[in-house]
Amino acid sequence: MKLHHQIFLAMLLGGLAGAVTSEGSQLFGVPVLPGYDLIGTLFINALKMVVIPLITTAIMSGLMNVGEGRNLGRMGMKTVLFYMGTSLMAILIGLLVVNLIAPGIIDGQPARDLLGLSADTQDTLQSIEGRGAGDFTQILVQMLPPNLFQAAAQGQMLGLIVFSLMFGYFLRTLGGEPGAALRNTIEGIYQVTLSITMLIIRFAPLGVFGLIAATVSRTGLDALEPLALFFITVLLALGLHMFGTMMLLIRVLGRRSPLRHLQAMTPALLTAFSSSSSAATLPLTMECVQKRSGVSKRTSSFVLPLGATVNMDGTALYECVAALFIAQAYGLDLSLTTQFIIVLTALITSIGVAAIPAASLVAITVILGVIGLPAEAIGLILVTDRVLDMCRTAANVWGDSVCAVLLARSEGEEDVLRQPMRELDLEQG
Repeated sequence: MKLHHQIFLAMLLGGLAGAVTSEGSQLFGVPVLPGYDLIGTLFINALKMVVIPLITTAIMSGLMNVGEGRNLGRMGMKTVLFYMGTSLMAILIGLLVVNLIAPGIIDGQPARDLLGLSADTQDTLQSIEGRGAGDFTQILVQMLPPNLFQAAAQGQMLGLIVFSLMFGYFLRTLGGEPGAALRNTIEGIYQVTLSITMLIIRFAPLGVFGLIAATVSRTGLDALEPLALFFITVLLALGLHMFGTMMLLIRVLGRRSPLRHLQAMTPALLTAFSSSSSAATLPLTMECVQKRSGVSKRTSSFVLPLGATVNMDGTALYECVAALFIAQAYGLDLSLTTQFIIVLTALITSIGVAAIPAASLVAITVILGVIGLPAEAIGLILVTDRVLDMCRTAANVWGDSVCAVLLARSEGEEDVLRQPMRELDLEQG
């Protein structure tokens, strides 16, 4: 049984188990609800455990790869600027939509009780209140902490992210045997941490069962309404970005038909949706861009592999919406400065998120820690995460392909989206 099937089954079983139990229920004389909490807590703690090594080594590894060969030339600079720009657009769209719909507010009241959030609201308010425009200088201070280990222990991820960006950038310039050895070490740590993360994600069905069962036991089925609104909010924001912003860029900057490119990319988008992995979809993405959209191999072979590593429009948007949803559910009125922190952190962590299913859960944990929200609240969005993971992966692949088209047009390739589309052999897809 595939992982997403297991998670769906765990959701059903967790809801059923929660519906037939209450806070005082016992099984063979043992309280049931603390058992649910234990399962969910172990899963959340495991996610927290890999946050620092995964994010830091992923960012370092990504920058090391960007720095190879001719990747820092004219096309490389344009590609990076485009990826950063579209990711920022995606985050701002998510920010706008989640503030308009406010899925964490039900009937004018925060959905905290409906969702069974256990952390004390007053403690959460104290960790965030008082942040205003004058707090911006504190953000800058956190970006350069005097003690990285202390910052890590206190959950101040901004400093670690900035250090990782600097370390990865300068590591690519270190030559000789020391440079090669250090790069291999960083890549090795990254791969091992990635394997540990995937192991933890394999236990997601158990974590989902414990979290859902505990929530339903405390609140009943009332939690479905805010979660459904959150689901709709993410889908709407992703749709606006994919079929609004990105298609407009193709029409205005590329002077080509966005529907023609959508038709060309359909096989890759369906594969990305079903696999939830932009890395696994990369070979088919390159085939579609080259053979069906008419982008040269020179452009696509550079832009697309880089995009699969650093361009995560859908992921960045999802991280922003998830953090704001949880904040709304706690009844927090986030200042512009705090929302700026969310935008900045989502933009940076989206670069370091691995191109594998569910890895963005780690990045969301980072964002919650940066703005002072409890990481345990991430358990709420696990209910809808699998389907939304499929959708945001399709958005990531779509953004990569749009960049390839626009870069090809900027390099004077006139055949882009003008030649007849070739059929693909999809047996491997």
